[in-house]
Amino acid sequence: MPISIDQFDEKPTDVLDIQDGTQPHQVLRFLATNSEQAFTQTEIHEATGIKRGSVGAVLSRLDDRGLVRHRGRYWALGEDDRLASYAAQTQASSASTTDDYYREE
Repeated sequence: MPISIDQFDEKPTDVLDIQDGTQPHQVLRFLATNSEQAFTQTEIHEATGIKRGSVGAVLSRLDDRGLVRHRGRYWALGEDDRLASYAAQTQASSASTTDDYYREE
């Protein structure tokens, strides 16, 4: 769906443009929730349910944008400044679903 040129010109450049529910979003959410660890493609596949053959392509596209990093077989969340707030938001969201507020009475 096209947007107006005004919307195009006003869009902040420091915002991640990742659609909720997409494979890149799933991978980033998983890595952000586990930002203190690095994972193999197989581990990412098992954690996210994304087809094994698609994980590599998703990681490669995210790597091109600087949103993930890797060494050898292991992948981790990138060091892009935009990811710091994304990781904090993701971790806070995960924690809020496990706090006492949501427990059954």
